[in-house]
Amino acid sequence: MSINSAMLAGVTGLTANASALAATSDNIANVNTVGYKRNQTIFSNLVTAASTQNYNAGGVKANTSQYVSQQGLLQSSTSPTDLAISGQGFFVTTQTASSPRLFARAGSFSVDNLGYLKNSSGLYLQGWAADTDGEITSDPSNINLLKPINVSTVGGAAGQTTIASVDANLNASQTISAASAAVGGSDGYDATSTTMSMAVYDAAGGTGVKPDFTVTIPLSDSQGGARSMEIDFLKSDAAPKEWYAEARIVPASDVETGTGLHDGQISTGIVAFTPDGRMDVANTTLFGGGTALDFLASGDSTSLGTTGVKWATDLGISSQSVSLSLASAAGGLTQLNTPSIVQSVNTNGTAFGNLTSINIDNAGKVTAAFDNGVTRTIAQVAIATFPNPNGLKAVSGDSYSVSLNSGTYNLKVPGTGGAGQIDPSSLEASTVDLSQEFASLITTQRAYSASSKIITTADQMLQDLINIIR
Repeated sequence: MSINSAMLAGVTGLTANASALAATSDNIANVNTVGYKRNQTIFSNLVTAASTQNYNAGGVKANTSQYVSQQGLLQSSTSPTDLAISGQGFFVTTQTASSPRLFARAGSFSVDNLGYLKNSSGLYLQGWAADTDGEITSDPSNINLLKPINVSTVGGAAGQTTIASVDANLNASQTISAASAAVGGSDGYDATSTTMSMAVYDAAGGTGVKPDFTVTIPLSDSQGGARSMEIDFLKSDAAPKEWYAEARIVPASDVETGTGLHDGQISTGIVAFTPDGRMDVANTTLFGGGTALDFLASGDSTSLGTTGVKWATDLGISSQSVSLSLASAAGGLTQLNTPSIVQSVNTNGTAFGNLTSINIDNAGKVTAAFDNGVTRTIAQVAIATFPNPNGLKAVSGDSYSVSLNSGTYNLKVPGTGGAGQIDPSSLEASTVDLSQEFASLITTQRAYSASSKIITTADQMLQDLINIIR
């Protein structure tokens, strides 16, 4: 009967508008939820079989969907671990180490008490971890390689010196000292002597020979300890383009010296220059004419020769090789007719440093910065994209799980293969528009009232029908 169908149509109207009200309520409640995607209720009519003489109302049904693919406004944040995705894709997260992966746009991550990056919903951020050399191997085909990102995997950082370069000048007009003029005599300079070498110079004690110039080179050992090497220069009286030189470690107790060396010396010899003031490598004998300094490990049993050097046993540090650049560096070591001066000394070693901050770049690389200037790569944030992101299934915690409608995920490095890039110190705002939601509230309330009016009208007509038989 048409009156019954009208009443039932009114019921479907109540049900559909109640669903729309629930969706609107959810939107309004989450207007400030980071990464929230608004719900939209779409109404469609229901049609029943009817003839032109007898029409039966079908009613309406409501289909509520979430516009997951809609980009929210990116807002600046003060936290370096707050992340937003500009473009397509989702953060890969998990509730526990063994739970299924969930996908989220909410990037309000912070470091928990165990060092893991976790968002406000308690989901752990997943990524590809870096190896001990800071290299990252990302395999988009294997989600099992993703691990929760832990920023506490690196403590203090230290790097031993492997390269050192010097840019300095020795004054070509340097006055020849009395000790240099008397080389070979009892009062002359002698690198092997424990009383007339530059290594034992002591102005107060009246011992040794005062260097004409000294270059200090800082070194860092395998444990991040600060060491110091000094190269003392004395203008030679024998040749105008030559200088006596002694390289030594200060203090001398940091090393064990080889045969013929003393007081921290690691090499002695001549540094020669060409007529145009450049270093003459072929005629230079310091460091045996080479450029590599090999420091043996503490306690190494290898016998030491005349150029040998070994870290002191009580230091307990590893061996290291330092490539010393005196001639090939920018500027290098020169002998020009200007005052002796050190322009720069550059090394790549760093002393022990403490973690000061965590930084994440646009490509999703997570790096740790230390107060000694060292940065270490920790991990690479992974981005998951879907053929139909609007088909994802919403779960609690403002995240989503895979469904048949969404299709399978594709793992990508941020900013590649159509995946959005990471915006650090930013958060994606909710896509809810309050003015739109309030307007929806009004229209939904009116539609609900109208649907209830259908029911009361049909009820009155049925009551009139029943009264006919009285």
